Formats: sequence, C-alpha cells, structure tokens
Amino acid sequence: MMQKLKQKMIVISLILLGFTFQAHAQEGNVRIDQDNNINKLLEYKKDLSTVDLYKIQVYQGNRSGAETAKSKFASTYNEWPISMEYETPNYKIWVGNFRSRLEADKALIKIKKNYTNAFIFKPKKVRDGSN
Repeated sequence: MMQKLKQKMIVISLILLGFTFQAHAQEGNVRIDQDNNINKLLEYKKDLSTVDLYKIQVYQGNRSGAETAKSKFASTYNEWPISMEYETPNYKIWVGNFRSRLEADKALIKIKKNYTNAFIFKPKKVRDGSN
C-alpha cells in the first residue's frame, strides 16, 4: 500500500515538473517595425480631437439682440466660452467647445432652464485656404 502511494506521488511530481518546463519554453523577443508616418498620423489624430465638435446655440436674430443675449448669458453662466457668429441674415450666439455629445447634453440641461430654444449642433468646418 505504501509502495503504491509513493509511486503515485512520483508520477504526480513528474507531471507537475513537466508543466513547469513547458511554461518556460515559450520565451522570445518581439520586434516592432513600423512606418515613421504612423507617428505623424497619431499626431494628426490628436489634433483632430481638440477641434470644436459640438456647440449649443442659444440665440438667433439681429445684432443688438445677439449682443444682449451674449451679455446676459455671460453673466448667468461662466463655465463655457461664448461666441457671436454671423450667418446671413442672422447673428447667432454659440456656447461651448464640447468634445462629446454627452458633455454637450449635460450642459444643455443646465442651459435650457433659461434658454428654452437652445439646441446642440455640430458646426461646419470652414477651410480658410491658409494651409
């Protein structure tokens, strides 16, 4: 009986020892060879993420109304940048530089308390030819 127990222990020990050697047998070196333009592409992508993706419009109308709305908004909310834009024939007050729709939605909830007609939009990118 004791002899069989010793034999089982030896077999189990050999099996475990075999697994140990197998685990160490898969070592190696990895070499990554990538095009240098990939770094340029990553920098370009990083620049794109800083572009104004979402804004909130709080006013549209004549110039004097836009100036009043801008002043009133600035005195009520100071956490977002404000700009006055002109798109024929209206002046518009745009708020924020939101990187995600969720961020813009959270701001809109606060803004809607005082500006019920406010809405989120994505401004069109304008090419100015200075490239």
